[in-house]
Amino acid sequence: MKYVKADLVFPEELLIEIQKYVQGGLVYIPKPNGTRTKWGENSGSRTYLRLRNEEIRLQYANGTSIDELSDRYSLSYDSIRRIIYSNK
Repeated sequence: MKYVKADLVFPEELLIEIQKYVQGGLVYIPKPNGTRTKWGENSGSRTYLRLRNEEIRLQYANGTSIDELSDRYSLSYDSIRRIIYSNK
């Protein structure tokens, strides 16, 4: 999150009103409802994990054992099972 000076962003009347409640402090202003992104959408992590998990499911369906997948992806046996048996 980037720091922005209030006097550069807000109109003077609004700044004076905000200063009645907070002087010299930091205020977090959240995004409006419905505009927040989910975890990993900006960085691409969500897409990477989705594709990796699809690949794991496909390899398992083609006969690769859970132990082999665990070694190949450096994940625990239980993590591989969770991926394979999830409904996604």
